[in-house]
Amino acid sequence: MLTFVENCFSPRTAAFFDLDKTVIAKSSTLTFSKSFYQGGLINRRAVLRTAYTQFVFLAGGADHDQMERMREYLSALCKGWNVQQVKDLVAETLHDLIDPIIYDEAATLIEEHHTAGRDVVIVSTSGAEVVEPVGELLGADRVVATRMVVGDDGCYTGEIEYYAYGPTKAEAIKALAESEGYDLSRCYAYSDSATDVPMLESVGHPHAVNPDRTLRREAALREWPILVFDRPVRLKQRLPAFSMPPRPALVAAAALGAAAVTAGLVWYTNRRRASTLAT
Repeated sequence: MLTFVENCFSPRTAAFFDLDKTVIAKSSTLTFSKSFYQGGLINRRAVLRTAYTQFVFLAGGADHDQMERMREYLSALCKGWNVQQVKDLVAETLHDLIDPIIYDEAATLIEEHHTAGRDVVIVSTSGAEVVEPVGELLGADRVVATRMVVGDDGCYTGEIEYYAYGPTKAEAIKALAESEGYDLSRCYAYSDSATDVPMLESVGHPHAVNPDRTLRREAALREWPILVFDRPVRLKQRLPAFSMPPRPALVAAAALGAAAVTAGLVWYTNRRRASTLAT
């Protein structure tokens, strides 16, 4: 449980979350395979292969070689897809596919970090067209995700512009820290995979979530907290929880509060002055 709110005079901080098997119970990209099949983007054979890949991913975690093979497969698979069609399919099925597999524990942590005044950043190897809507659903402030090259025809070329994986995630976090003024020694990070060790060790408060065997050993050696998330639940079915208003609303609330205090002091001072004159 996070118990304190960041001091307004302290450097800014953030909580960085991996997405797959950390915030949601499955691979975000592979979860949409059925939607892509129904939308005519992939055939039945590709659906079966992505289902098998999902099984391998969930059963034991994917090591570096498996992740590389998955990257090559997905890059080749999406070549020629129309980007706008992908975005439309994700938007149409987001709540049906992603909402039920969000970990209740992760959603609670996100709320607590926001309440403490920290930004929440999703850092995922999955594609931006999938991760950005999921981040919005979760109330994340920022998203770092893999970006595919898009041709002049609005379709994927099969090449990768930016791959958010391994050390690249750590580099993205450090770049964000510089641009946003985050104090990384006071920031938090959460992941399930040993491939995210560079991301975890770049912050002062790393956490292993549902860790694979390699990350579990690494976390034990480094004395990093190990968390177990096992309660996927729809966001709307969660118990009503306190949610922070948007940042501008917080600023406005603070300004109103200060104005009220000032008005109260002026009223009290004037009243005392009037009483003194009357006496």
